[in-house]
Amino acid sequence: FMAETITPLATLQSNSDSMRSQFELFVMKIQKEVCDSLQQIESKGIDGNIDGDKKESVQFKVDRWTREEGGGGVTCIIQDGVVFEKAGVNISVVHGDLPPQAAQQMRARGKTFKENAQLKFFACGVSSVIHPTNPNVPTLHFNYRYFEIKDQNDLDSNQIQWWFGGGTDMTPYILNESDAIHFHKTLKTACDLHNKEYYPKFKKWCDNYFFITHRNESRGIGGLFFDDVDYPSQSQAFSFVKSCANAIIPCYIPVVNRNVNKGYSYSDRKWQLLRRGRYASLVIGMDKKNYHLMLFFDERYVEFNLIYDRGTKFGLMTPGARYESILMSLPLVARWEYCSAPKEGSPEHNLLQVLKNPKDWV
Repeated sequence: FMAETITPLATLQSNSDSMRSQFELFVMKIQKEVCDSLQQIESKGIDGNIDGDKKESVQFKVDRWTREEGGGGVTCIIQDGVVFEKAGVNISVVHGDLPPQAAQQMRARGKTFKENAQLKFFACGVSSVIHPTNPNVPTLHFNYRYFEIKDQNDLDSNQIQWWFGGGTDMTPYILNESDAIHFHKTLKTACDLHNKEYYPKFKKWCDNYFFITHRNESRGIGGLFFDDVDYPSQSQAFSFVKSCANAIIPCYIPVVNRNVNKGYSYSDRKWQLLRRGRYASLVIGMDKKNYHLMLFFDERYVEFNLIYDRGTKFGLMTPGARYESILMSLPLVARWEYCSAPKEGSPEHNLLQVLKNPKDWV
């Protein structure tokens, strides 16, 4: 692992039948594997000096933190590296009293809690945003999580509501269709191991969920998104989540390796920074009503998160939210231009057409 587990390892091992224990050990494993893969690329560096700025490769900084209200997490981050301008891979294992606002949000999507319930929650997840420097390399976001909710007023201790959620999506700046096909095909293979209806269902959910209505565009080329998965059984649902999370490295690392040494122009870099900055400006002037936990989301998605995202709405409702880990997803560099629009027929314009009209890649 990248650090000591949040729950004592001996406790996890002695409760190996518990999904809490199984999932915490699993996300620690995923964090380690993804960090190792990214570190290998960062340490290798790039061929020559394609961006005109000589830099030294950097190592992941590991920050294990605890939460006074219960639990903690491990933040692993590279910043200002040769390949990765900023990349974070985080895990959190938190528990405590479920805030009323969060309970209300969950009721709105079908969770059945009594109005006077005294709700305790457990949430465990791994989440990441990866910002490469080279605009030929897409940004990647993934998040896989497990929730439990228990009513303390319920004398039946077996009445626990549980579910899984998560997904993986990719945001290119220079569209390479073969990379998009590889990305989606890898995710489809992971889904097909469990149910051939999962990929089309969760791909469509991703397209719909991450479509920014007031911009009339998606935040990227999609991938998978799912939530409230409590079927067909806990063990089978966990097996599905494991397959999706284990697909992160094979769906993305080959894309990085194919593109990391490609040259790019000042215009390419400016376009990348514009796409980052388009929504990052809202970090500066957040509406207090929407000031929720951005659990390791890319700044490219801030506007979406503040207005629509479920995970965003859950987080800063929770006492003890750790802002350093939340904001580590922001890039080192972004750009703002007034009423910027790409020329018709340009690669940038063609990318926007895909973002406005999500397509089937496999």
